[in-house]
Amino acid sequence: MTFATILPKDASPSVVCLGLAALDRIWRVEAPLAGGSEKIRASQHLTEPGGMAANAAVTVARLGGIVSFWGRAGNDDAGHIMAKDFAAEGVDISHFRLFDGGASSVSGIIVDAHGERQIANFRGEYPSDPSWLPLSGLVADCVLADPRWPEGVEALFRAARQRGIATVLDGDVADAAVFERLLPLTDHAIFSEPGLRGFGGADVDHALAQAAGFGCRMVAVTRGSSAIVWRDELGRHEMPIPTVPAVDTTAAGDVFHGAYAFAMGMKLGIEEALGFASALAALKCTRHGGRAAIPSLEELKSS
Repeated sequence: MTFATILPKDASPSVVCLGLAALDRIWRVEAPLAGGSEKIRASQHLTEPGGMAANAAVTVARLGGIVSFWGRAGNDDAGHIMAKDFAAEGVDISHFRLFDGGASSVSGIIVDAHGERQIANFRGEYPSDPSWLPLSGLVADCVLADPRWPEGVEALFRAARQRGIATVLDGDVADAAVFERLLPLTDHAIFSEPGLRGFGGADVDHALAQAAGFGCRMVAVTRGSSAIVWRDELGRHEMPIPTVPAVDTTAAGDVFHGAYAFAMGMKLGIEEALGFASALAALKCTRHGGRAAIPSLEELKSS
């Protein structure tokens, strides 16, 4: 697939991303990740902003899209670090709200020499009420959300539906009740393998059919180095993903979702959008880091 030919020239889709913004503290280790109690020497430590929808927003920005992040954090050091980084990336943060008395989400991530990772996340403490979101003025080519703020997602997706704006849901791990609430408002639901398993069980086809039953235009699951599986009105499909020398999978799923939303904003078809998102996420996995390693559109075209 030649992305220079399938992407409209000089187009800049407008995307709104809503959901989790977290401050990631990352440790790199040489030993493979293992269970049980142990002390591991880290070869590197760094701190960088992350979060599913937040990284997706930065992905859209690096691809050349016009993007706003709608979300919550505490009015604390972590919140201000995240806001500063968004601004530096060109992400509009007019509706990234820092709550007095709130606590920002912070994640601890351990990455081994093979690029595999373990994450511990404090989800933050802030009000769930979404009434402050500027829904009456919503203008976008596509909206994307992760499931960490169901009240906000529901409000955004309802407003998007009323305006004919495509909705993309990052199907990360969440309670089944959250998906039952959000899937009826979702056009494109893209699950992680753990997220789909938690929602519909271990059988991929059964779980996808269950999700599709809520009326989504398309439901898909990303499966690491295995093929993407998706269902749409034409049935079941698979797409192999690019084979790359992966060194770090941190934020790969976020990059995939952001790239897919960008592609939807460009009015690409589902298969083209999935291929585009797969290529960008695979390129990210060849680089160490989370947000810092998100590729630009020019880097993808030249890879």
